[in-house]
Amino acid sequence: MYGYHGMVMVVDLDSRSVRWEPLGEDVLRRFIGGTGLTAYLLYRYGVPGCDPLSPENPLIFATSPLVGSRLTTSSKFAVAAKSPLTGMIGDSLSSSFIATELKKTGSDAIVVTGKSTSPTLLAITDDDVEFVDASHLMGMGTSATERAVKVQLGGMYRVASIGPAGENLVRFAGIANDGGRQAGRTGPGAVMGSKNLKAIAVRGHSTVSFADPEALNEIRADLSRRSLGDATEKYRTLGTMANVSVFNRLGALPTRNFQQSTFEGVETVSGEAFQKSHHVKNAHCANCTIGCEHILTTTDDGAKTTGRLEYQSSFAMGPLVGVNDPNTVIRASALCDEMGMDTISAGGTVAWAMECFENGALSTRDTGGVDLRFGDGDALLTLLEMMAEREGMGDLLAEGSRRASETLGRGSDEWAMHVKGLEMPGYEPRSLKTMALALSVSTRGACHNRSSAYEADFSNRVDRLSVDDERGRIAMEGEDYSAVMDSLIWCKFLRKAFDDFYGESSTIYEHLTGWTTTPDDLRLAGERINNLKKLYNIREGWTREDDTLPPRVLNEELQTGIVKGIGLTRPDLDMMINGYYRARGWTEEGIVPEGKLDELELADIADQQQTTRIPAPTLR
Repeated sequence: MYGYHGMVMVVDLDSRSVRWEPLGEDVLRRFIGGTGLTAYLLYRYGVPGCDPLSPENPLIFATSPLVGSRLTTSSKFAVAAKSPLTGMIGDSLSSSFIATELKKTGSDAIVVTGKSTSPTLLAITDDDVEFVDASHLMGMGTSATERAVKVQLGGMYRVASIGPAGENLVRFAGIANDGGRQAGRTGPGAVMGSKNLKAIAVRGHSTVSFADPEALNEIRADLSRRSLGDATEKYRTLGTMANVSVFNRLGALPTRNFQQSTFEGVETVSGEAFQKSHHVKNAHCANCTIGCEHILTTTDDGAKTTGRLEYQSSFAMGPLVGVNDPNTVIRASALCDEMGMDTISAGGTVAWAMECFENGALSTRDTGGVDLRFGDGDALLTLLEMMAEREGMGDLLAEGSRRASETLGRGSDEWAMHVKGLEMPGYEPRSLKTMALALSVSTRGACHNRSSAYEADFSNRVDRLSVDDERGRIAMEGEDYSAVMDSLIWCKFLRKAFDDFYGESSTIYEHLTGWTTTPDDLRLAGERINNLKKLYNIREGWTREDDTLPPRVLNEELQTGIVKGIGLTRPDLDMMINGYYRARGWTEEGIVPEGKLDELELADIADQQQTTRIPAPTLR
């Protein structure tokens, strides 16, 4: 077998044992790797209906056929589990040298099951796994944990770890790796913490062969050259932080918990401002020629803090909570990374709490004396620490905005800006209608990365301020395209460097694996992967009512900027969702019918889990 090992390593924390199980060509061709493979493995190894924080919820790491090829941006891995925030499929991606070490273990994926009786470090060397006591690591931040593990085991190991947030089962805890890279969204760090698993250290020596290495060498050089062209200039200069000022001009920058779509303090927290006054250097992910990471440092009289920053973190720690001090934004983002928390969900939950306080649903008695108002940077930093440690008010906020609002009551669910329990990213859905649809139907909740539907809104393809039922097909195509990118796994920042994404990727896949592959084969794989994710959610209790947006989005018009007076109604959203279901070939209730299962070669998998099969719908 070329490009793959054809094996999955299953680590059982209950019995402290390891077994190896085959991954056949039929599975690998259907689901490729990355998030496609994790979806298949989660469906296969997950116990239907399990609590996300129970031992029955597997934690899955997967590489892809690209890993080890040295093609630019190809050193990435996926991690997946049933999400503690949504109760549905949760997956995250990270660029990291740990991806290549995982591939060198001789497996294409690692499935971690059960729960250790004490804090544990998994030390994986090739096909050997040691269960090492990790009591001395507990309470450490992510960077301190990584340093300590490397001192203990050796500097050649690559480390993935959780911080205090993961230990304390903060539902939006992430997994840090490779010097601070994050697999952040949907709460995989909480799942890792629930298993008493503090860290995983990996070092491998196995290699895979590729079917046509000479052809890959030629493509590697050409793709590296293209990765440094105009298509990636944005990422190499200001990075994604350039979005702050652009979105503000377009009335698409969520501010103060999505109450406004422009931020009056934007000039101090824009990408341009950070680049001018706080930039230290650019950095590269593993095996990447682009170098999009921007390392920033504080410049005020407080404690010196240096860390990574990109758009979503700068939005969530800045405009979303009304903070216009760049030093606070840097400190807040770095604090989240060190504690091991997703910045989007952390910022979204703090923004909810701030609005609750300003509306009288929370008082200083509830917050432990913290005067919790938009724009208060000290309050932001205090709450982030309280959340990570689950201290005082932080214990409620560690549950995420959906659960916190259900517990608090007092009408606070009106201000909880989430989809399916996952907090909203930095895109204003009322002024980006295709994005609004994509957020509502995404299988992992309010996600911008699993469809990139905002690209249609920012193009001439549609009017971003109006609605029509053709948005359904656009969202579907974006999801399937992203599924292929996230399964091969390419970095999305490379996407515009391709002249013909499906054509070039299918050729590369052939050179990797030796399997004849067409562009249509990859398109079908993307569709299959998204349908399998939907099947998983249906199995775990999804209904059509879960495909929606927060009440504020559907009930309030925008009041600022060039989009003043623009809104989105429930009937308009329903119309777009109906168009999406029709484009997917699903029923009016969003169920995958029998004919679609057969068409996508999913019937065998669905039958294994006794998924209900229903007749094909009549499409209108």
